[in-house]
Amino acid sequence: MPRIRLDLPPTFLFSTLIPIRITDINYGGHLGNDSFLTLMHEARVQFLAHYGYTEISIEGESIIMADAAIVYRSEAHYGQQVLVEVAVQDFSTFGCDLIYRLSDHSSGREIARAKTGIVFFDYKKRKPVEVPPRFRERIEATRSSIV
Repeated sequence: MPRIRLDLPPTFLFSTLIPIRITDINYGGHLGNDSFLTLMHEARVQFLAHYGYTEISIEGESIIMADAAIVYRSEAHYGQQVLVEVAVQDFSTFGCDLIYRLSDHSSGREIARAKTGIVFFDYKKRKPVEVPPRFRERIEATRSSIV
């Protein structure tokens, strides 16, 4: 089976520092694979808050995670500050991908790269809805101002 490959975008729209907690450490003495999703979740919530959104209120719509992929690059340990950078790409009718680069803040060493596919979702009707145009416009405007 071929390995997952995630190419990073040229720019990231947001970054945050997240410390590795003792509860993130597995029996091997390093950051556990399950904790990567937790770090990404925290970064996603902070990213959305940066734009004034929450996972249940983005221009009147909510999101649900459709898929996730993580490519591990190096170990991380208790007490490290992880720089998590977030980008948005591959908009479709109902969603987009959030791309993450996780690095050790002090050395710059890449720890992992990942993506989560998000779908805009109406929890009352239990079905996908279209990406809110204003959300897409704001993301594209931010991306344009960085490049």
